[in-house]
Amino acid sequence: MDNIKTEVRKHYAAVATQSSGCCGAGSCCSTSDVALIDYAGVEGVVDSANLGLGCGVPTRYADLLPGQTVLDLGSGAGIDVFLAARAVGPDGRVIGVDMTPEMIARAWDNALKGGYHNVDFRLGDIEALPVESDSVDVVLSNCVINLAPDKRRVFGEVHRVLRRGGSFSISDVVTHGEIPEAIRKDVELWAGCIAGALDRDDYLSLIGEAGFVDVQVNASVDYDAVRGDNYGIASITVEGRKA
Repeated sequence: MDNIKTEVRKHYAAVATQSSGCCGAGSCCSTSDVALIDYAGVEGVVDSANLGLGCGVPTRYADLLPGQTVLDLGSGAGIDVFLAARAVGPDGRVIGVDMTPEMIARAWDNALKGGYHNVDFRLGDIEALPVESDSVDVVLSNCVINLAPDKRRVFGEVHRVLRRGGSFSISDVVTHGEIPEAIRKDVELWAGCIAGALDRDDYLSLIGEAGFVDVQVNASVDYDAVRGDNYGIASITVEGRKA
């Protein structure tokens, strides 16, 4: 587990220190040149925070309101944090948590340049969030939970930090079919969002087991360019609520 986290941190530290994003037209969450998400047409995108790492637009389905407190898991350079910050306004607050110091530094730089005063970036592990219990209205995440070795613990943490009635909107990579064992053990592919991805049904089951209700998938995209003979990957954007 520690080896996986070390490799993931190294991978994203390298991404954070590049001057112009991740992989050009492609995504770091891929072993090919296929782009998992395109923010074209999304109002308020901070270009310097868009490193090509996402696989969805979770803010699109989050129903964010002025004054809310929002938490973004694996916030990277801050792209979804800044979108949320616009939505919740000056009376709201958006917290980004990322385990890579270089990403935190880049996010703070983007916040300073953009004049975002209602954001906070914290160094931390999404399996043990540096956030108080029952303190958040909405949790976001974009192509990050698949990177965590203990996803059950992550969803437990999401449930812990949400207030009663709070909700989440999460975009993530899932699989279908049997992923070869060689891929599952490849830490570089884990950093690329494939090796650590769960089967879609197993992923949704973990969410239910964590205690969430009203769980539904709002968007789903299959990636035909990233597949083997008996397996494939997809991105889903899923929401749920803490009862």
